[in-house]
Amino acid sequence: MKRALPLRLHATLATMALAAATGTLVSMPEAAAATGGATGYATQNGGTTGGAGGQTIRATTGTAIHQALCGRASTSTPITIEVTGTVNHANTKKVSGAGCDTADGVIELKKVSNVTLVGVGSGALFDQVGIHIRESKNIIVQNVTVRNVRKSGSPTSNGGDAIGIERNVRNVWIDHTTLEASGGESEGFDGLFDLKDNTQYVTLSYSVLRNSGRGGLVGNSESDRSNGYITYHHNRYENIDSRAPLLRGGIAHMYNNHYVRLNDSGINSRAGARAKVDNNYFEDSKDVLGTFYTDQAGYWQVGGNIFDNVTWSAPGSENRPAGPEPKSNTTVSIPYSHALDAAGCVPAIVSRTAGANKGLQVSDGRC
Repeated sequence: MKRALPLRLHATLATMALAAATGTLVSMPEAAAATGGATGYATQNGGTTGGAGGQTIRATTGTAIHQALCGRASTSTPITIEVTGTVNHANTKKVSGAGCDTADGVIELKKVSNVTLVGVGSGALFDQVGIHIRESKNIIVQNVTVRNVRKSGSPTSNGGDAIGIERNVRNVWIDHTTLEASGGESEGFDGLFDLKDNTQYVTLSYSVLRNSGRGGLVGNSESDRSNGYITYHHNRYENIDSRAPLLRGGIAHMYNNHYVRLNDSGINSRAGARAKVDNNYFEDSKDVLGTFYTDQAGYWQVGGNIFDNVTWSAPGSENRPAGPEPKSNTTVSIPYSHALDAAGCVPAIVSRTAGANKGLQVSDGRC
């Protein structure tokens, strides 16, 4: 399904010159970032539009992002924050105001709604600074790179998660992002994309997750089953040890993803979770689907997937791989419209579209 590429934003030469010269916030009333439309489960429950219809602000630091949030009339005033340059610990400080609840060393989207955070220009890099979405709704994060967020060592941020979403969150669309680490827990990192504590109606699309011990989870424990309605599509998971993702309860839909070098396990459906796994390409990986590391079973519906050089462990009491010939053990009804690319085309399509700084390209259905 082809999605129109976003229109370019318009600003006067004087405004652009001021932004370049000062590195400060630049307000552009009446402008609205055209980021395309949400997909997957983020289209449900009223939809996800982020800051559409509100003011657009340019930010070059983490502090400026916080200032933009705090400068709003209220926590729900729509806003699009365009980010360019490198956000790091030195330039990410707590700011106070009516429209925010922020902290040092992390991008806080806490107790807010109607926000778009989008990388522009030559790119937006969040270097060792995580993005934390908490007690919020209607949030879009698009076209950014988040790397090497630590939970131990120095500096730390966001509990070690590149993007962490938690506590009564609704309607989030994460799109065309690059989330990466330089190792696993022993090197000080945690998950790349974690959802927990009653988080629902989320889509992760056209993103790259790589070089991490943990790709991400839905549910922080076997009893945290209040999360769900999550879509993962046209993403590339590369060199991930496990959790691609780990699901505890709830419903998730994975389609047209390319999984390369899942080293220990991949989609781990457990604790009653139900995963619909359609037209994905799994390559050079181990135990890409099943219930792992628990005796609490999860379920899956499979169709159209390609398993290319995938190995499978023998089943045990806490290790129930779906393969070597995966078969469905549940059914999942998907409420939104979507077009499936052929699994054989997925590596080529994802290679040219997924990740930050790819021009927000999407699949046109061709290899």
